[in-house]
Amino acid sequence: MFMDVFQAIVIGTVQGLTEFLPVSSSGHLVLVPELMGVSSSLAFDTVLHVGTLVAVVGYFWNDIVHMLGAFLSSLRDIPAGRFRRGIIEDPFKRLAWMVIIGTVPAGLAGVLFKDFFESLFSSLTAVGFFLLVTGFLLWGSENISRRVRKKLPVEKLGVRESLIIGCAQALAIAPGISRSGATISAGLFLGFERELAARYSFLLSIPAILGAALIQVKDIGAGMDLLGASMVAGFAAAAVSGYIAIKFLLKLIKERDLYIFAYYCWALGILILAAALI
Repeated sequence: MFMDVFQAIVIGTVQGLTEFLPVSSSGHLVLVPELMGVSSSLAFDTVLHVGTLVAVVGYFWNDIVHMLGAFLSSLRDIPAGRFRRGIIEDPFKRLAWMVIIGTVPAGLAGVLFKDFFESLFSSLTAVGFFLLVTGFLLWGSENISRRVRKKLPVEKLGVRESLIIGCAQALAIAPGISRSGATISAGLFLGFERELAARYSFLLSIPAILGAALIQVKDIGAGMDLLGASMVAGFAAAAVSGYIAIKFLLKLIKERDLYIFAYYCWALGILILAAALI
């Protein structure tokens, strides 16, 4: 059955929280509607992703403005022969280019393996298994991070590092592998400062979410006729809860570890696998 406004708010809130907390939004979007006995749609899921896009753009608005300005400035540096120097000296120029480079792996994976990834969304077993993988990524990266005394700053974020983190984001197209969990874990494995790993992960999500939404935007109009107010409610819930999740995780990662999320992913993954077997 189709969802009402209250159900849309619940699912939108879950989407906003799990998009940025390292517990897999795609896995929860498969699981939660199933538990509530409602049917979602590609159009509704797209609107929820647009809501989370609003959240991350709103939170990092000042950074985004500076990065856009720095990116345009770096283009002017090319004919003047100052491009490399500008990337080295200006952290916003570096971040802008590294976000672009880090987006490439997910873009290629989404195009080349689209059918494969879509087939996984119909399998609860796949969701459960990949949640276990997310748990191990979080647990392992925390162990590595605690052993690294001198964390790497943004100046050490280069093409190689961006591509590695971008590949982690590409893997997170699979339901159950958390996008934020995989990318933050990759940053911690590489030895980056904890806050930088989370910040880069969130900035990297912007083109990924925007690209997915643009591909699916044609489905929103048809869905509005069926869901209407539910879509608006879900969008608002995803935007608000997403903003809260970003603020919470950035504070948490500076003060505490991410083990609690690893335990959550393991527990939920085991429950889902058990349910799938039964």
